[in-house]
Amino acid sequence: VVGDHCLLMMSTHVAHDCVVGNHVIMANNATLGGHVTVGDHVLIGGLAAVHQFVRIGSFAVIGGMSGVESDVIPYGRVKGERASLAGLNLVGLERNGFDKEHIKLLQRAFYELFGDDGTLDQRIESVAQNFESSAAVMQIIDFARGKTKFPLCTPPKK
Repeated sequence: VVGDHCLLMMSTHVAHDCVVGNHVIMANNATLGGHVTVGDHVLIGGLAAVHQFVRIGSFAVIGGMSGVESDVIPYGRVKGERASLAGLNLVGLERNGFDKEHIKLLQRAFYELFGDDGTLDQRIESVAQNFESSAAVMQIIDFARGKTKFPLCTPPKK
């Protein structure tokens, strides 16, 4: 299923049983393996490959030539040969009308979620409590809680 207002450039590939949201852009030669789910307003760079059964949250951006083997949180920005989470899609958030205060709130939640204290599951619950009034943060939390076949894409270890 491919949503409305999408742009699939030359030689993109959407495999079997994929669900692609609305306003998705796939640059030249980007590929989705089978059973991939892509949220709304996602940008997938040229020559990027997304492994089968991976989920990509709304407003995420996938850097060109990235190999995505893990679920990408909503608003996330991933890059690299074996993609890692490089932060939030700040440019995409601004272009889609998110105000600066909302973006700063998302950044605080991101740093807490991918910090060093406790386990990821403990941090998910902490962020859920600390940012429960933010619909955007709760979208990330709901996505993280909905883990399926693959773990979340995380920042590289320091």
